[in-house]
Amino acid sequence: MESKTDNVTHLRDRASDAGQWRSSRRLRVPPDSRDVYDIPVQEINVANPELFKTQSAFRYFQRLRDEAPVHYCGESQYGPYWSVTRYQDIIQVDKNHQVFSSSFEHGGVTITGTPNSSSEIPNFISMDPPDHRQQRKAVAPGMAPRRLQVLESLIRERAQEILDQLPRNKPFDWVSNVSVELTGRMLATILGVSQADRYDLIKWSNAISNADDPNYATSGAEFYQTLAEMNSYFQEIWQEKKVNPGEDLISMLATSPATKDMGAKQLVGNMVLLMVGGNDTTRNSISGGVLALNQFPEQYNKLRADHSLIESMVPEIIRWQTPLISMRRTAVSDFEFKGQRIGKGDMVVMWYLSGNRDERAIDQPNEFIIDRKRPREHLSFGFGIHRCLGNRLAEMQLRVVWEEILKRFNRVEVLGEPVRASSTVFNAIQSMRVQLS
Repeated sequence: MESKTDNVTHLRDRASDAGQWRSSRRLRVPPDSRDVYDIPVQEINVANPELFKTQSAFRYFQRLRDEAPVHYCGESQYGPYWSVTRYQDIIQVDKNHQVFSSSFEHGGVTITGTPNSSSEIPNFISMDPPDHRQQRKAVAPGMAPRRLQVLESLIRERAQEILDQLPRNKPFDWVSNVSVELTGRMLATILGVSQADRYDLIKWSNAISNADDPNYATSGAEFYQTLAEMNSYFQEIWQEKKVNPGEDLISMLATSPATKDMGAKQLVGNMVLLMVGGNDTTRNSISGGVLALNQFPEQYNKLRADHSLIESMVPEIIRWQTPLISMRRTAVSDFEFKGQRIGKGDMVVMWYLSGNRDERAIDQPNEFIIDRKRPREHLSFGFGIHRCLGNRLAEMQLRVVWEEILKRFNRVEVLGEPVRASSTVFNAIQSMRVQLS
């Protein structure tokens, strides 16, 4: 493994070049002022972070699903790309890892990635078999049923403590006081680090997940300084876990034959993955559920009358919110797909947010219905070899927090429009004022 000092220096040395790279990704591009149906379909570009901040993307996706479900955009701030927008088509791409690569060498799994760039940080979700399989297997025991049973009691204890401290009949920010606090505490636990360090984990996770948000004011140098800080921290934790491993995810990586000798760059990449995957997605679903129930008050009434509906409501929240807007793949060979010729090296974006609103697969997809008959038939966790490893943990956290909310409060009332992130990747709610009754 490279030394900690060498790797930190390497990260800092890249900051100047990275600043230029990152600034190109942070341009604020206003949505087209024309109605979506007045834009020639070939000119539509849904890879605009502002469309998701303003919640304008749904009409674009509706048109693409109807008229051009496999759509080529020749020009965007991320370069040319294909959009896959229908539910079943997304599943086909997601499962076909032989043609559609996730490798960081091709740009990884986000539209913001750059092929063959030193700025790409490898982790096991941005790998193809066999490396992906081996590294994923190393942390899989951390999500096993026995481990989840242990974690459930901790989640409940912490949810109770957080909710009991909230003010009654007084406005406050739900995101920072509940969603961030609960997921931050659990992130520290599953990684096996001190609770006192959870605020650093949250800070680092925010920096990564807001990488394409023009409103998140960090320079390239600041961004890579954040990576350097994170790398230094996890290098120390890594060495500790090699000597005194526990049941946490870092210990599993530090002791598995497939990962124990991985280099510093890959270590920081896997830490990024575990932080963002274990924090941001659940955080936004906790907030998104409150918002959805306020937008559909009849469903809130139904829930208050029958708490057993939490079981089916949780996956419906995850569908409705779709915390991960998209995932990217790169074609490693020419491929004919749904009448379109996708060329070797082409970027292909699976828009999960669109697939989860596809009326061809989901009945009344724009409605939030907490007692759907098959609520887990959504795309939010992906399909195939890259299906979300922590899906059961995410569902469990949501279930527990709603069980505890309903014990304490008659209603969590949203007091205005939430502040959303400007991102093509994370469907993030950054703040949301509420009041309890």
